[in-house]
Amino acid sequence: MNTTEEGAALGRSIAVHDFSEKILEQVIHFHVMKLSGGFFLWVGSSPVLSNLAVSMSSRYDSMPLSSLVLGDPSDTAPNSLAQRLAKKTRKQVFVSYSLPTTNSSLSLLVEDRIKKELDLHPEHF
Repeated sequence: MNTTEEGAALGRSIAVHDFSEKILEQVIHFHVMKLSGGFFLWVGSSPVLSNLAVSMSSRYDSMPLSSLVLGDPSDTAPNSLAQRLAKKTRKQVFVSYSLPTTNSSLSLLVEDRIKKELDLHPEHF
């Protein structure tokens, strides 16, 4: 058995899932990398990694802990999304949200699309 097969057999492989949706006349791309015990989600319209947040559940608080690892601290979108997804999935979640946060309608529709994909294909998260 080679290293890749061994990792897959033990559940340590990384699975990738991509999907796109036209939201408010803009094509939004979603990239999910399923990890052992969590997942990485990138959301954007062009290939840019402008921020990165991480969130995970804590036994000491009902709201998951979250932290911005990369990016502008005044942009709360990646932290908030990571926190809500960690609460919903009870997994460690990494989020990169590379869309303008000035349009709250777009943000809500994007999050609804993520939740729909999560409900339809939980095996990818």
